[in-house]
Amino acid sequence: NAFFVSISVRGSEGLYMVNGPPRFTESSAFQRDSGKNCKAVAFSKDGSLFAWCNGEKVNVVNVTRAELLRSFDLPKAVCLELSPKNNVLATWQAYAAGKDGTVGVPNLQLHDLRTGKCLKSLIQKKMQNWCPCWADDESICARNVNNEVHFFENNNFNTIANKLHLQKVSDFVLSPGAQPIKVAVYVPGSKGAPSFVRLYQYPNFGGPQSALANKSFFKADRVTMLWNKKATAVLVVASTEVDKTGASYYGEQTLHYLAANGESAVVQLPKNGPIYDVAWSPNSVEFCAVYGFMPAKATIFNLKCDPVFDFGTGPRNAAYYSPHGHILVLAGFGNLRGQMEVWDVKNYKLISKPVASDSTYFAWCPDGEHIVTATCAPRLRVSNGYKIWHYTGSVLHTYEVPSNEEMWQVSWQPFPDGVFPARAVRYQAVPSEMPSAEPKPAQAYRPPALRNKPVTSSKLHEDEPPQNMKPPSGGGDKPLSKTALKNQRKHEAKKAAKQEAKAEANQGPAQAPAPQNAPQNAVPATTTGDPDVDKKIKNLKKKLKAIEQLKEQAAAGKQLEKNQVEKIQKEAALLKELEDLELGV
Repeated sequence: NAFFVSISVRGSEGLYMVNGPPRFTESSAFQRDSGKNCKAVAFSKDGSLFAWCNGEKVNVVNVTRAELLRSFDLPKAVCLELSPKNNVLATWQAYAAGKDGTVGVPNLQLHDLRTGKCLKSLIQKKMQNWCPCWADDESICARNVNNEVHFFENNNFNTIANKLHLQKVSDFVLSPGAQPIKVAVYVPGSKGAPSFVRLYQYPNFGGPQSALANKSFFKADRVTMLWNKKATAVLVVASTEVDKTGASYYGEQTLHYLAANGESAVVQLPKNGPIYDVAWSPNSVEFCAVYGFMPAKATIFNLKCDPVFDFGTGPRNAAYYSPHGHILVLAGFGNLRGQMEVWDVKNYKLISKPVASDSTYFAWCPDGEHIVTATCAPRLRVSNGYKIWHYTGSVLHTYEVPSNEEMWQVSWQPFPDGVFPARAVRYQAVPSEMPSAEPKPAQAYRPPALRNKPVTSSKLHEDEPPQNMKPPSGGGDKPLSKTALKNQRKHEAKKAAKQEAKAEANQGPAQAPAPQNAPQNAVPATTTGDPDVDKKIKNLKKKLKAIEQLKEQAAAGKQLEKNQVEKIQKEAALLKELEDLELGV
């Protein structure tokens, strides 16, 4: 391969670049900056430019030609970003108000990289979302000012070309890729009104009819909006800070889907609990969600929000698709042990299960073959360093900083799409000079009284195995209308009831398991062979359904009666009773 990807490393040892696979030597194209005061770094979108601030100046180098392009006298800059086509450098420093409460000095600067001139200075008080957002072709640039979105065209920052003014826009995201550019905006709910996300096509912002799609929901203190690569749909993770039921310490999350053609849906997740991560496949027609109380489930959904493949349960809280989309890594970082599952997504086969303990960072290399995991300060201040892996599980290179030093950030040099061709998936671990990174299995604590006795396995919960949820091929690809879905469910329920009656008549064995492709919400009639038990199960399900409806009413702000609140409190006991009956306990 003629292209080699570099990695920038920032820490108390200074800022330097390392040649990526297969060489792993310090890059001569970038002269190490040994200062301990490097606050921020940024690669350009195509990876040809690299900018950093070292407490004295902001420098921009051309990585390909190994030459200094520009230097700006901005000692206080702590954030920087390069525009997608390398025309503008944006820098931000902390805002300071004037001594007598007057307006402070503008702290967000936009510089022309070709001439070195400052195009515009603006006031941007908060560090969060400090940087203006450009469309990939730089035809428009947008920023949120006092709850409205201001648009500039062709990097002319002296004229506001357009404004998107709704009640109070608290966040927005521009679509990736070519024109027409679309905008997803989030307006938080207030005074009993729901929050909503709307999609617009720039510059058609006139009135509610001009929106491409609209989705409103309660239970949202903040949202994350994710466009797919083809800009045809957005996933919205809505979160509340506090879970009023007390079930989760993470607050409550819901996942919503909006398409530019006007369709919208709530993604039904079959397990309760937090949504840890959601990622679009680069193919734009599937996404993966990691959710549910530990051990968490991970499921791939299609654009109808139907499950396509379920990875079962495991210790994981993150999902990362490779740049070409043919491999998916499910991982458990942070408060989990760093276990990774590397999956071939086309064939749904597990490739490897490496473990990167204490990792605070994970990223795919643009070549789609390699991965970096790192342990960085301030999240963890001991054992800082990074490892470069091949996705088959081999560690190819590792670096740990001396014990008195810290590593703050590592990042791959980006490359434009198409530079690295997609290669066939390998299952055999690639050869490596490094020893294998298998951690010693930690021995479970055993109280003294049990130490000389044989070990008995005591798992708190059995992990669910992966399963394919795809309906058999040959089914029409056209999404069913609501009425069609309703009829399909009625038909399936009738079918199940007929089967049940047959089974009872024959007093034969319990009915065959429901087909895998039955819709999630169609509850197949359970038969245990004992009509009394079946009746009890039916009644319990009825009660649980009523509780579900009450919870929805409460979520919508309805004041519940005392007896209704008591009903909701009985849910856990009813679920336990149902489970016992179904298991035949």
